[in-house]
Amino acid sequence: MNWSIEFAPLVPVPLIWAAAAAAVLLVAILLFRKSRGALWRGLALAALIAALLNPTLREEERESLANIALVVLDESTSQALDKRPEQRAAIKSDLEQRLGKIKNLEVKWVTAAKQDATTAQGTQLFAALNQALTNTPPDRIAGVIFVTDGQVHDIPKSTAALGFDAPVHALLTGTPNEFDRRIETLKAPRYGLVGQSRDIEIAVRESGKSALSSGSPVTLKVRREGRPDEVRTAAINEPVSIEMPFPHAGTNILEVELETTPGELTPANNRVVIVAEGVRENLRVLLVSGEPHAGERTWRNLLKSDAAVDLVHFTILRPPEKQDGTPINQLSLIAFPTKELFSDKIKDFDLIIFDRYEHRGILQLIYYDNISRYVENHGGAVLVAAGDDYAGMTSLYRTPLSPILPAAPTGRVLEEPFRAKITDEGFRHPVTQGLIGANAIGPDRPATWGHWFRQAEVRPDRGRVVMEGAEDRPLLVLDRKGKGRVALLTSDHAWLWARGYEGGGPHTDLLRRLSHWLMKEPDLEEERLIASARGLKLTIERRTLEDKVAPVTISAPGGEKSEVTLERERPGVWKTTIDVKLPGLYKAESEGPSGLLTAVAHAGIEDPREMSEVVAADQKLKPLLEATGGGLYWTRTDPTSAGSDVTLPRVALMSGARVLSGTGWMGLRDREAFVTKGVKLTPMFTGGFALAALLALMAMAWWREGR
Repeated sequence: MNWSIEFAPLVPVPLIWAAAAAAVLLVAILLFRKSRGALWRGLALAALIAALLNPTLREEERESLANIALVVLDESTSQALDKRPEQRAAIKSDLEQRLGKIKNLEVKWVTAAKQDATTAQGTQLFAALNQALTNTPPDRIAGVIFVTDGQVHDIPKSTAALGFDAPVHALLTGTPNEFDRRIETLKAPRYGLVGQSRDIEIAVRESGKSALSSGSPVTLKVRREGRPDEVRTAAINEPVSIEMPFPHAGTNILEVELETTPGELTPANNRVVIVAEGVRENLRVLLVSGEPHAGERTWRNLLKSDAAVDLVHFTILRPPEKQDGTPINQLSLIAFPTKELFSDKIKDFDLIIFDRYEHRGILQLIYYDNISRYVENHGGAVLVAAGDDYAGMTSLYRTPLSPILPAAPTGRVLEEPFRAKITDEGFRHPVTQGLIGANAIGPDRPATWGHWFRQAEVRPDRGRVVMEGAEDRPLLVLDRKGKGRVALLTSDHAWLWARGYEGGGPHTDLLRRLSHWLMKEPDLEEERLIASARGLKLTIERRTLEDKVAPVTISAPGGEKSEVTLERERPGVWKTTIDVKLPGLYKAESEGPSGLLTAVAHAGIEDPREMSEVVAADQKLKPLLEATGGGLYWTRTDPTSAGSDVTLPRVALMSGARVLSGTGWMGLRDREAFVTKGVKLTPMFTGGFALAALLALMAMAWWREGR
């Protein structure tokens, strides 16, 4: 039970204060004049004022609520080093016993685990604490205890941000005399041009106590793709510049490893991996359009919208046989620079596109031969986007270009509505794989794309047919010829998709993929081995057009080799994920149809911020802990002892204490929280009792004055 007195004034409070002041003044005058009955008059006036205040006795039935202590266990990556896991387990076991003996105390255990890709890097103890506070009343919190190595990355700037008024303590794992070395990246490129090099800058950092001082030499091992390892000497805290080459487009990796020092806390952060994208200089494309037609600007618009492409476009508006009597000096057309394009500077282009182009004498036969040699011997690429022009006597196939073209025209033009569809090979080829709206494998589920209406019939001599059209005839044929590549699109109606006819189709994806495959984009290679890692999980992916793939040989950083078998994930893609033991650079090798395929990936630390500071420290948390009245305690008694040998401070629940921590002990605040289950109100100065008391006091005053 709990009793208290409450007041509910019958008149405004200022009037009561005025009446009280007048009563005090009147009694003072009576006492000064030594009047009889002055005290009784004062008591009568006091009783009158008390009646106006209307006092009430409040009787509450209360139920005490337990205090709540929150224990936050740090299970971040750095807490897995050395003997810290055993030490943390011993601390938890000891705390459970000690806190369990305290009456009226409820304990909540909070785990701050490793962060995932969606959360901030580093040790986020206060984020885990805030999540636990969402269903914990602040007025019941007796205190918070952190079990951590002291390397916390989300410490609030002030105690007000905590949201509660209670001490925060920390029990530190590890030992005060730890030391560690790591590599810090000072400068690293995010990309570089293929065939060139850029410099990275690193430095060796040291934390804690060590026998070596700043400036002492250390050994670095540098690993680059396709090159032997390089050994470098560096000094602690001194910047080191290392050349990073970009041998190919896509992901390029450079690894730097620091030699391990005896007594070092962990070698896990002795590696740094620089991952940067190799980009090619702008690709140069020559687009030659023949007789103007409705879809003439389709290729131009697509290539002009690609920032990675420099486009040179010529349209043949006036063939040589056209004779209309117009004087030459009145023509505003630009002469087609055939010799400059197809002889002098042909090697400067990455791709040549013939869009509905016919052999009508503009190009000499020797230039077609130059194009063929440009593809076979110099790795060039040619795309023929044809229509009925490919089937006639002026077809490009009837020129010296025919040796590199993958299909011969039959002379027949199919003019009927048809929907383009992906072939079985097309579902495995990167150019046509995964196009939105494509038909499923089998004739019973056609594509949802709009119709085309014209196609040149061809007879494939080689290459891969990835799309079919009217009467299931080849629509898109891809081929490799010598060092170069060739593609043949046998319909000139792709522009119908661009215009959205009958819902259109994925013309942008198809044509862009087609042009970039011809220009040897690594992501569009048919036969490719890809390695990627997240933490110590290594994923191997194999893209192929074959029905089965060879096993993959994995070379670990220490030289150990193992073999893994891939499983089919979808048409053209085989994949598997394995767990690896050591962080570092892993190399994958597998036999492909045209030779050995290789890929590299770095497996290791998912959270570099977490592993950048691993030495146990007491300076980061100390200011906040002291501001809340909490303490910080090292729990290891002997650095050479087992991980379970811990010494914890004594824990006490304290009420009204100002000091809540000291040497060998830590305090929790007794919040004395309760819930009111019932209330009884009893008026103290109303009714007949108050009237009788008032009359009695007045009568005594009169009686005393009459004597």
